[in-house]
Amino acid sequence: MTTNAVAADYRTNRFTLVYEGAITNNEPGKVNIHPVHYDLNGLKIVANIYTPANYDPKRKYAAIVVAHPNGGVKEQTAGLHAQRLAELGYITIAMDAAYQGGSGGEPRSTDKPQFRIEDIHGAADFITRYSGVDPARLGLLGICGGGGYSLAAAKSDKRFKAVATLSMFNSGRVRRNGFADSQLGMIQQRLKQASEARAQEKAGGKILYSGDADMTDAQIAALPFEMYRQGYEYYWRTHAHPGSTFKYTTSSLLDLMRWDATDRIELIEQPLLMIAGSKADSLYMTEDAFAKATGAKDKELFKIDGATHIETYWVARYVDATIGKLTTFFARTL
Repeated sequence: MTTNAVAADYRTNRFTLVYEGAITNNEPGKVNIHPVHYDLNGLKIVANIYTPANYDPKRKYAAIVVAHPNGGVKEQTAGLHAQRLAELGYITIAMDAAYQGGSGGEPRSTDKPQFRIEDIHGAADFITRYSGVDPARLGLLGICGGGGYSLAAAKSDKRFKAVATLSMFNSGRVRRNGFADSQLGMIQQRLKQASEARAQEKAGGKILYSGDADMTDAQIAALPFEMYRQGYEYYWRTHAHPGSTFKYTTSSLLDLMRWDATDRIELIEQPLLMIAGSKADSLYMTEDAFAKATGAKDKELFKIDGATHIETYWVARYVDATIGKLTTFFARTL
């Protein structure tokens, strides 16, 4: 990676967190972490709730839902940003998506937009009933794929009073068109493959997966897009977690390829902050969504100077830049 990272070992943290500065033990007077689970449409969802220092359940706090990247889990960058926001005085929740990580659902690694969006609604259901939370002051932060799904959730869920994204990834556009729209000529072919995968799956055959590979360092280095090169290093080397995987069921593409995070994005009227690295090869997705979000009169696009997509997940100075913007944004809007 362009910035050196020391590998984090989930086995050395009692909460299996893999980010720098992670909570190791709950201590009085400090930010604490509370593993929880709840039911969402018959599935068990696992999540971590972070409470601020000197948390008093009799007080009223603003709360923020944090949605993780595609393939990620709550113990990685979603947890890092949830913890940092809790340090600012918010109650935050980072959950594993249904069918992914530690949450329930079969087949594993199903990645359908309607499920990821429902995850965000479900987290709002749970956190707004948590002791000390003021349901009238609920915010939303989505990272990478979670950012695209957060935009979709906020279009209709007006419990979210403010919406922020970090390194937003429009999963539908990329699965349909390829990264940087590089596979436009193969859309029909890939739709046929997805259709065949669903037919096989529903007939009781082998479940097929896309995006799964056990790559050598040399193969990773040869990938054409920086986001994917650094992504494999982040998820498989420096911040690996057993619940995290790049793969998703090939049949999910039937839903992903007909979906787009920017469809009816003008329905977002809440304050909107979109953050992305100035050097990210995924920046085009944030810029496109921001321009189309014409319903949000209070909106800002903030570029972190010099940052790539994956570096915004963990590089200290870039995380600090994100938190600095979120500090003023959520203080003003929540």
